[in-house]
Order: sequence, then structure tokens, then C-alpha cells
Amino acid sequence: MFVDEVDIHVTAGAGGNGCLSFRREKFVPRGGPDGGDGGQGGSVHLVASPHLNTLVNFRFHPEFHAERGRHGEGANRTGKSGADLDLEVPPGTVVFDSSPEGGTEVLADLATVGDRVLVARGGRGGRGNARFATSTNQAPRRTEPGQPGETRHLRLRLKLLADAALVGFPNAGKSTLIARISAARPKIADYPFTTLTPNLGVVSLGDDRSFVVADVPGLISGAHEGHGLGTRFLRHIERTRVIVHLVDISSATGRDPVDDLGTVERELALYRPDPPDPEFEALDDRPVLVAASKIDALDDPDRLDRLRAAVTARGLPLYEISGVTGAGVRALVEAIWTIVAERRTLALARTEPR
Repeated sequence: MFVDEVDIHVTAGAGGNGCLSFRREKFVPRGGPDGGDGGQGGSVHLVASPHLNTLVNFRFHPEFHAERGRHGEGANRTGKSGADLDLEVPPGTVVFDSSPEGGTEVLADLATVGDRVLVARGGRGGRGNARFATSTNQAPRRTEPGQPGETRHLRLRLKLLADAALVGFPNAGKSTLIARISAARPKIADYPFTTLTPNLGVVSLGDDRSFVVADVPGLISGAHEGHGLGTRFLRHIERTRVIVHLVDISSATGRDPVDDLGTVERELALYRPDPPDPEFEALDDRPVLVAASKIDALDDPDRLDRLRAAVTARGLPLYEISGVTGAGVRALVEAIWTIVAERRTLALARTEPR
């Protein structure tokens, strides 16, 4: 099951109480205070793990508690600190504080494997009575209770980490193409919205050349406003390096392929992340490839000619492909790789210290 948004409740461990104790040994009737401090409560962290690609583990178990600290003991023994709780999430998870006072504050963006964030800090252990001894109060009976751990309501939202995104109207051949070029095996059928969740596939071209491609469920007019679950689909391509428009040129759709291309372009141009991200690169500013899909089912050459003219007018390349027969697919994949490699190099150059 693919789950890309969940609400969870995390509670850090409380600190242990300080101990009230006095040293009592033979021949030492007034040995003085020796109560130890309580242990620190365990904290809660979120960690991006390479072994997960969905938030389904949190769907049915939304409550998490870290271990509390042990109480202090006599003989100046400090209580054992509670163990921290590490919750593994898939890379690409954005963490929001959904507490009433937190609103939609972004706490962290765990975009890379190994990224780690503290979301709830454990409570401090209380001081034992040995800490309160003074020259004028040599037998204090004062201690401190442990402090409670932090409690937070969090919203976890997954944005897939893919190099390339396949976009287009429902039933445009996206699932067939990703099944052709990768080991992904999405459900494929001849009706709209067969795909209801994004699919990821790894495309390997040999010579250590590979990239990740996402098959984004079909977009329709108004997708940027949430029509057809559009905003949930669109957020999965926020991080992609190249966008591939698949346009069905067969007559089975009853739509005009040029209109289909224009509609998807408008939806991508109008989409903005929620909450706003000042560093967001608009989807229509990214490299774009157009693929005329289902050429094996082309029954009216004029549909392809008009699409070719519209794409050429936009200054974009057009690839004629068939996910069923494999025609033209290799050229498209190589073109995607060229852009992905260039964008990776640019991203690496921006992150290297000068």
C-alpha cells in the first residue's frame, strides 16, 4: 500500500525523579545526603532510511513514546537515561508541526538518506537531595521531580525522489512505458485512472548510467486546485530534474492531442507547493521532453502532424514512441539521461564548497 501523508503523535520520555537518601553506615550515623539525580528522558528522532518508500507503517500505528529516565538512587547513583526513539521514514519526507499552535510550520525536509531531525526532546532528570547540600543545610530533604518530555503532533508528507517524471492525461500510456523501461510493474488497464498512486522505477542504461523515473497518475484540467487528486499527484514531481509529457495520439481518447498537451502544461505552470517554498523551481521552468505515445495505434496521421507542429513551435523535442512495441523508447530514455546527468552535475557544483 502506498501512503504519502499521515498524522502522528510523538511523546518524548519524562526525566527520572531525583532521589531523597542519606548515607547510613556503621560508625557513620550522620553520613549526609547521597540521593542521585534522575536520568534523562529519551528523545524522538526521525531518520531518512533507504529501506522505505512509503509511510504505510505509520497509518495504523500513529502513537509513539520514547523511554522515560530511571529515578535516581542512593549512594549518589544517577538513574539510567531513557533510550532515544528513532523513527525511520522514506527519503523525501517533509515534517510539519500540526499542533494547534504550530499551524503548518515545516520542521524538516528529510531529502537525503541519513538525514535526521529531533522532533521531541526528552525531559531533564530531577536533582537528588545531594545536590542541595550547603554549609548551612547539611541534611536537605529537597529533591526535584523529572521534567516531562515534549509532546508533538506531526504531519508527515512524502514527496518522491525521482530524476524524471512521466506526466499526461489518464490512460496516456505512462504505466506501460515505465513497465517497459524499468522493473516496475504497475497495474495497466484500458480505462482512466487505472493508476491511483505514483510508481517508481529505476532505469539502467549500462556503464553505471541509471536514473529513477516516476509514473505520476493522470492529470486533468484543474489538477493544480486538487481536481482528480491533482495536488497530491503534482507534489511528487516537485523534486524531478526533467518532465516528460506523454500525449496519446490515438483516436480512442476522443480528445485533441494538442489540447491535451496545453492542458497539462497549464496545470504544471499553475502548481505551487503548500505551504509556499521560496526555493521552489516552477515546474514549467524545468527541462521538458514530449513523447507522442501509442504510435502503434495511430489511425489518423494528421493528429501526429498537428502535435509535431505544436511541439516544434514551443522549441521542444518530440519523440514518437510505443510502450507496447518498444518503438522509439531507447531514444527517449537516452534523451532523459542526458538531461538528468547535466542537472546532477549542476546540482553537485552548487553544493561543493568554494
